[in-house]
Amino acid sequence: MTTPWGEPALTRFPEDPHDRLRAWDASDEYLLRHLAQERVPLDGTVVVVGDRWGALVTVLAAHRPVQITDSHLAQEATRANLARAGAEPGAVRLLTTQDPPPERIDVLLVRVPKSLALLEDQLLRLAPAVHAGTVVVGTGMVKEIHTSTLQLFERILGPTRTSLAEKKARLIFCTPHPALERPANPWPYVYTLPDGIGPAARGTVVNHAGVFCADRLDIGTRFFLRHLPEGRGGRVVDLGCGNGVVGTSVALADPDAEVLFVDESFQAVASAEATYKANGVPGHAEFRVADGLAGVPSGSVDLVLNNPPFHSHQAMTDATAWRMFTGARRTLRPGGELWVVGNRHLGYHVKLRKLFGNSRLVASDPKFVVLKAVKR
Repeated sequence: MTTPWGEPALTRFPEDPHDRLRAWDASDEYLLRHLAQERVPLDGTVVVVGDRWGALVTVLAAHRPVQITDSHLAQEATRANLARAGAEPGAVRLLTTQDPPPERIDVLLVRVPKSLALLEDQLLRLAPAVHAGTVVVGTGMVKEIHTSTLQLFERILGPTRTSLAEKKARLIFCTPHPALERPANPWPYVYTLPDGIGPAARGTVVNHAGVFCADRLDIGTRFFLRHLPEGRGGRVVDLGCGNGVVGTSVALADPDAEVLFVDESFQAVASAEATYKANGVPGHAEFRVADGLAGVPSGSVDLVLNNPPFHSHQAMTDATAWRMFTGARRTLRPGGELWVVGNRHLGYHVKLRKLFGNSRLVASDPKFVVLKAVKR
C-alpha cells in the first residue's frame, strides 16, 4: 500500500497466501492522501472507526490513534500489521464497538460500514465526544456511500458534503455542530419471534446494531429453526451465532445442553448473550468472540449449528464457510454432527462431502437447504 507515510505491507486475518483480496482499498488510500495534502493536524485524539484490516491505524500509528471496530478479525489483522510495520507496542489503542468511546475526539475518521444501522449507532455513541473543532472525514467506495449515509452524518453530527470520486472512492466531510439536537439511540432493537419456529416461538430477540437482519428474523434462520435436531444435548456450538436465536432455541428445547455461542462480531456476541438472558433459559451457556472455533479443544463438541456468511464486506467468498466447516470437523467428537443452512446455489454439500466424506439433505425449499455431516 503506497501512502504519504510510506509503503506498509498489509495482510488480512487469518493470513492466507492464496487470498487475492487486499487488506485495503482505494478509499483508504484516498483518505490518507487527503490527510497529508490538507495537513490535517493529528496531534490530538485521533479516532478511526471501522478500519477493516487496520490499514489506516497502521499508517497513522506514530500519532497514537484509537481504533474502534466490531470485528475480532479486524483487530487481529491490526495487531499483525502493526507488528509487521514495526510500530511501538501500545501505539494504537484497540477498542470494540461495545467499549466506552474516548471522552474527547479531535479527529474522527470513519470507514463507512456495510451496515447503516452500525454507522448510526456508532455516530450516536461518538457524538458527545465531538466538539466544534473536530475534523470529521468519512471514506468509502462510491457504491457504499448513499444519500442515507450522508443524512446520518448530517442528522447526528452536522452539515455534510462529499468529495469528487477518485478510483471509485469518495470522501465525506462533516462540520460538527455540538448544539445539534440528536435523536435517541434506537439500538439495541428488541422484537418478538413469530409462531411456528419451534421452541423459540414467541421468544424475545435483542439485536445490537450491525447484526444481520437486525429488525426481523431472516428467512434462512427461520427455515433452520424449523428443522433443528431434537434431543441431542451435550456440548452444542452456535457457530456464527449472530443474535443467538438458534443456540437459544436449542437451550430452550434441552436445558441440559451446554451451548457455546461464537461469532467474530462483538455486536453479535453481545446480542446473543442478551437474547439468551431475555428468554430466561435455565441451562449453561458460554459467549465467545473469536475466529470461528479457534481455541475450542479438538474432539470436545457434540453438535455444531451453522449459517455461514458468504460475504466479506463487499467481496463474495466461501473462505469463511470453509474455515467454519474445517473447524467444526476438528472440534467434533466421533459421531458428532455439523448442521448447516444455506442458499441452495452455494453448493455446501460438495464441501461437506470433501471434508467429512458424507453429507445428507435434511430439508429443503426453493431457496434454502439444511445439510448434515457426521464426523466418522
